[in-house]
Amino acid sequence: MSQSSSSSSTPSPAEGGDLVSNLDKLLKDFKLESEMVSPEAITLIQSHLEKGDLQRAISAISDTLRDIDNAPLNIAVIGESGAGKSSFINALLGVGQDKENDAHTGPVEINLERMKYEYKKFPNVMLWDLPSLGTTQLPLYEYLQKMKFGEYDFFIVISATRFKENDLYLTMAIRKMKKHFYFVRTKVDLDLNNLRTFKPSTFNKDEVLQRIRNYYVTQLEKANMGDTKIFLVSSLELSDYDFQRLETTLLRELPIHKHQKHHIFMQYLSTVAEVSIDERRDSLRKKVWLEALKAGTLATSLFMGLFSDNDIEKLEESLSLYRSHFNLDDASLETIAKHFNVSVQKLKANLMSPHLLSVEKDDESLDEKLLRYVEKFFPVSATVFYVEMIFCLQNYFLECVAKDAKVLLRKENFKDAVGSGPNSLLQHVRNDNGKSEAPSF
Repeated sequence: MSQSSSSSSTPSPAEGGDLVSNLDKLLKDFKLESEMVSPEAITLIQSHLEKGDLQRAISAISDTLRDIDNAPLNIAVIGESGAGKSSFINALLGVGQDKENDAHTGPVEINLERMKYEYKKFPNVMLWDLPSLGTTQLPLYEYLQKMKFGEYDFFIVISATRFKENDLYLTMAIRKMKKHFYFVRTKVDLDLNNLRTFKPSTFNKDEVLQRIRNYYVTQLEKANMGDTKIFLVSSLELSDYDFQRLETTLLRELPIHKHQKHHIFMQYLSTVAEVSIDERRDSLRKKVWLEALKAGTLATSLFMGLFSDNDIEKLEESLSLYRSHFNLDDASLETIAKHFNVSVQKLKANLMSPHLLSVEKDDESLDEKLLRYVEKFFPVSATVFYVEMIFCLQNYFLECVAKDAKVLLRKENFKDAVGSGPNSLLQHVRNDNGKSEAPSF
């Protein structure tokens, strides 16, 4: 099978380089992520987060997750020319060789472009028949780009003979992209028929199939891919061998691949959200010291003592301001609770900021609660200036509000919004005692 001789683009152990390190270099600048979310959607979410508009951010995230749910899953079928890719695809599609929309079959691969087929057995799933790496005669990097490897959710790798160099390159590239693949050995019926004809006295069907399976297990283990699922199939005898097991596996695992789309998006979103929230928090933090100094000039004592009504009122104003900046005020929380289809009480139970200035323990006054916050920053026996005390409290309040904003943007909150399960904040949040509590809704 010929291939471009460009040694700089196609790694080969014979060229003196380690395949893994060569692939690392090869894929360094390759765009791995699928274009599952439009740049406009990302820009809109970022814009809402930068403005601190949590309500609109949550709404935009939910809309994006719905779009991901409605987008098709893309499965690429790859393998050498003559491995039986097209016959395999026709078997999956449930069409005969003479149907109008079947994949072309024949001894020679004629397509140099990828071909798309709708997998009607599974709604919203597309099968892509990719020409082989050898047929295109492209260097590996160019092949990955032209065939848009970053767009597929997972791969089915087809082989009909030995595990070849191109199989190794492509499977390792898939793994480097953190994608998943199934390995399918086709034409096992031909192998069995040949051995039955030429070695009838020693022929044992089960032993032959096990030898074929063991060979591929060994080859994949050598490449550190021993966890790969292997299926032995005949595209002409679908009731025999592993074809039905493969379809059952796809039926069972397709939702997992759909969930991975959510996971990838929410991982990306988590980074974007954390940066935006932290930037907004840091911007507000610049004003905290000025507010503390202002409060200190009006204080009747330089040192920390009991809190006056005026102190409490100022702290309430600061907390309300921070919550408002992050759309975590009571009115906003009511809207968010409706969005998540939970009560406001359950929503608040998983947040810190609504409870910072409320007394919820019979044996603790508000003064004692506030002093306990301050003790997070200073030893109990320390003499604390009033300005330091106000600064610590306001800073603590701001940090709690920012953490609450991150809690509400975590992926677990969007399950109901896209119809994929019961709504629950699975992440643990910290209560004001510093203990970890499991959210209750």
